[in-house]
Amino acid sequence: MTQLFPLKEKPALSPYKKGDVLVLFGELFTRGYANGLVEEAERRGMTIVRATVGRREKDGSLRPLTAEESANIPAPFINIPLEAGFDLEPDSKGVTPCSQLEGVKMSEWEQVQLDWASIEESEKNGVARFRKNTEQFLKELEQHIPAGANVLFAHLMAGGVPRTKVIMPVLNRVSKGTGDRHISSKTLMDSQIGQLCLKSFKEVTAETFRHLVELSTPLRQKLESQGAHVSYTAYGYHGTEILIRGEYKWQTYTCYFQGWAKMALEKHAENFAKQGVHCCVYNCPEILTNSSSVFQGVEVSLYPLLAAIQKDAGDKTHAEQALKACQELLKDDVTFAQIIKFADDYLTNPLTLEFTNFAQWPQHSRKDQMEYMLSCSDHLFDLHKDPKNLITAVLSEVVFKSCGYVMLHDSWKPKNPVAWIGHDLVARCM
Repeated sequence: MTQLFPLKEKPALSPYKKGDVLVLFGELFTRGYANGLVEEAERRGMTIVRATVGRREKDGSLRPLTAEESANIPAPFINIPLEAGFDLEPDSKGVTPCSQLEGVKMSEWEQVQLDWASIEESEKNGVARFRKNTEQFLKELEQHIPAGANVLFAHLMAGGVPRTKVIMPVLNRVSKGTGDRHISSKTLMDSQIGQLCLKSFKEVTAETFRHLVELSTPLRQKLESQGAHVSYTAYGYHGTEILIRGEYKWQTYTCYFQGWAKMALEKHAENFAKQGVHCCVYNCPEILTNSSSVFQGVEVSLYPLLAAIQKDAGDKTHAEQALKACQELLKDDVTFAQIIKFADDYLTNPLTLEFTNFAQWPQHSRKDQMEYMLSCSDHLFDLHKDPKNLITAVLSEVVFKSCGYVMLHDSWKPKNPVAWIGHDLVARCM
């Protein structure tokens, strides 16, 4: 997608109503974007059908949740493991991509040579398993859709970091390493481990959307022939507009190693939209989630939301509550004006701007750029009473609730198959 489509107007309420169905295609975890979508759907009286990625046994086999594990999941819940990817999928000899990396030391990661024929076999097996489980999931889903109900599928699949010991220390150095500990994202990508990561990200983040839309086509056509409406949403990240020196401008986090997979996800949405499918990948602003906290610096772009709330909040009472909650977490002598100025300086610094190029997204990181971003991130942490209790947690909640509103109501008939939700719309939808 080479053209930016930022959503500017607060969407009017869509026709979704009591008895309509929101299908979570993937597992709902706490502190994530999808919680905002679920809250908004519940407010409309919709039925939420929940799913699971399943769990792995010690022997590597994938299984549904036990009665104990699923005890707190509200019904309706379909207990068919929808884990995506192939990193733990054995080939015909029982070798998995992850087992190829067992015992690799940190000093050896760049020299690793992988057996790509074996990996391709694992990938094929992983796709076959996922599609088979998805078909079973859709069969069971049909029983939870009342006659005449409209259906919204929410694609929640993302990630795909191969689950093997050597990868996390390498990714940590790519996203947090300074000085001699820094590894550039290009160095990682050019390695065989990096190529495996890219393949895995694409399958989990992008191809699962394709599998979902393809396999649900018979169900969608059946529902539509009965007068119901069916849509699909997915979560993208491709930078977003935030308030910088009083103007809403596009910016991004670099290096966003999953960016190539997110671009593939956008492409699938564009292709399906051409076929008449109601679908949209919504590129949401950065929030602090359990997974994004690995990527320190991603949260710097959240601080300017303070200025957007002050300028454009749709609900002044909610705005005051959120700002008060933020102020209480900051040291007594720290003002919002100080934070906003610091963020503005960071976002307009020539070094940051070098890595803020929409046409070239996603760009690779560079040591000086990463060190500058991480030092700015540390400075903002230091303005808090407790560096483990940040205002970005409060601001993240504002983002995912507003994004939930926008996605639910815009998804009925998206204007474009790929759209951007900026801080201006987040503030307006509070």
